[in-house]
Amino acid sequence: MGRVAKGVKCSVVGCDKLAVRSLSNQRVGNAGLKVGGERRGRAYLCKDHYKEYKKETKKDKMLEKWRYRG
Repeated sequence: MGRVAKGVKCSVVGCDKLAVRSLSNQRVGNAGLKVGGERRGRAYLCKDHYKEYKKETKKDKMLEKWRYRG
C-alpha cells in the first residue's frame, strides 16, 4: 500500500486536500506549481492540482512525442 492510498495530503503550498497522484518533485516544479519541501523527491497532488499539472505539461509532452516520431 502506497502513501496515496494511506491518505497523504497534497504537497502544493496552501492545499490541504487528499492526494490522488504521486510525481517527481522536479517535474511538478517545472510545471510551475509551488511544492513544499519533500524528503524523498516525490510530490503528491490532489485532483485539482494534478489537472493543472496536466494542462501545463501538455505542450511539452506533444513536442517530445513529435521529436521521437521522426
